[in-house]
Amino acid sequence: MQQLQDAALVLTMPRQMAFEAVEAPPLEPDEVRLKTLFSGISAGTELSQYRGTSPFMNRGWDAGLRLFRDGESPSWSFPVRNLGYEEAGVVVETGSAVTRIRPGQHVFGTWGHRTTHVISEDDAAARLLPDGADPRIGIFSHIGAVALNGVHDARVRIGDLVVVFGLGVAGQIVVQAARAAGATVYGVDPVASRRDMAETLGADRVLDPAAGSIAEAVKSQTLGRGADVCIEVSGAPAALAEAMRTAAWSSRVVAMGFFQGETRGLFLGDEFHHNRIEVVSSQISGVAPEAAHRWSKLRLWQTAVRLQHEGRLNLLPLITHTVPFAEAPSLFERLDTGEPGILQSVLDFGPA
Repeated sequence: MQQLQDAALVLTMPRQMAFEAVEAPPLEPDEVRLKTLFSGISAGTELSQYRGTSPFMNRGWDAGLRLFRDGESPSWSFPVRNLGYEEAGVVVETGSAVTRIRPGQHVFGTWGHRTTHVISEDDAAARLLPDGADPRIGIFSHIGAVALNGVHDARVRIGDLVVVFGLGVAGQIVVQAARAAGATVYGVDPVASRRDMAETLGADRVLDPAAGSIAEAVKSQTLGRGADVCIEVSGAPAALAEAMRTAAWSSRVVAMGFFQGETRGLFLGDEFHHNRIEVVSSQISGVAPEAAHRWSKLRLWQTAVRLQHEGRLNLLPLITHTVPFAEAPSLFERLDTGEPGILQSVLDFGPA
């Protein structure tokens, strides 16, 4: 396999990828250069870019009003260069004024599917992986933060019954995080291997939506009450609809999934209306409002890494497929076709 040097993966058109040369500029005195070791692929956000279904690629986003506007140029145009947000790398060079970072240390962060990256000493210091840790835990910093943020938005209480709809990577992390917060957690997914993974990694029970109504199953086990919290992580309208049916009276449903296009199949005059269900959007561009004075995205990233290192989250088993960086386009094709068995896929950039 040809070794790629100083390159970045770009999306030239929907479902068309290429490698682009990356310049390696001289370091400023306070900067460090990283060589990427691993980069995870998001089967949600990144596939929406790959397929061209992301709203940013079809409509204009007004950042001031926080509105998508019809009839305006898309905010993202081709080639798309912002692919990837789950990276881990090693320091290979430091600027003349750097004193806290040394070559050989491992750093996590978000810099895309590219062989090298330059960041400031301060940013590197805030993102150091613990000494001796498997650097692959770094790829879960952002998706782990997404999951932790969802659990914060859910306001999970110790003893709650939490039902998680969707057991992809984010859903698997939500299951573990909700259990760590003291909840009893049920995982729901139509894919048997994902249910098996969740059960192996700590779900109290797993349910197959194809086997019957999740709402009826949960209410029959809770004397008719239902789930204290439902967290939807699949982006499937049917899952959000069933989550609203499953939640107890006047309870909360957290919608974490990235729904593409129109969301059909929500009957808002049914359980949502008559049971006073509260539906909350959880998205990593903001943290839970009541905790924003002490929680930030950086703290969420750091916590996702720390909890893995301490053994309270066990995420490395979620990695099912690892391929060399040069095979990235073919891996995206496999994800796009829905190849069974792929959970977290990773690009391996080779040793430093």
